Amino acid sequence: MRGLTITPKLLLSAMGLSKYTVFEGELNLNIIGIRSDNTRANTFNDLICVLYQQNGEWQLKQYKATTDAGIYWRKHPMNVDGTAVLVAGQHLGLWTFGYHQGKYKALVQNKPVLVLRDNDKNEDLQTDGSQAELQSGYFGINCHRAGEHVESKLVGKWSAGCQVIADPRDYEEFISLCEQSAARYGTIFSYTLLEQNQIKRNKEDV
Repeated sequence: MRGLTITPKLLLSAMGLSKYTVFEGELNLNIIGIRSDNTRANTFNDLICVLYQQNGEWQLKQYKATTDAGIYWRKHPMNVDGTAVLVAGQHLGLWTFGYHQGKYKALVQNKPVLVLRDNDKNEDLQTDGSQAELQSGYFGINCHRAGEHVESKLVGKWSAGCQVIADPRDYEEFISLCEQSAARYGTIFSYTLLEQNQIKRNKEDV
């Protein structure tokens, strides 16, 4: 994310300011998405971060990702009500292990979630709840990878609302961390989606 250096301290500050739960303990994962201010892009310009403690020290992994649907699905929504846009905030217990489209191990939706429905069928994705319809339910908002072999540069059809990691090597590391965490804490994972401006707002305070 251009012009923004993400650190454990910065993320912990942003989480604290919003009064979100921070999971502590060895390999107890905080999965945190950061949505770029540029929601028109069809690139992997967002981040999925994994913040966790190891030997009492905070560790941070960062992966290029998208938290938004690709342009194809913005113009051709899968749902008649419009393209799904996951609402920013903390989604406790959102995911569990499963298989994305029945093909490979992923984090799949475990409980109802709040999304916006953007139905103007243009490239500009609405992320403001005052300008788009809100819906709660099971919409297949998963966390998965893009291509199987190489890093993807364009989102295209890879996301219709899911949280998608661009590089399959990053994804393998991510899933491995989830498996290690699950051995200690169980197979339910929470997800916190922050907007880039929430990080910027905290930058001067840490």
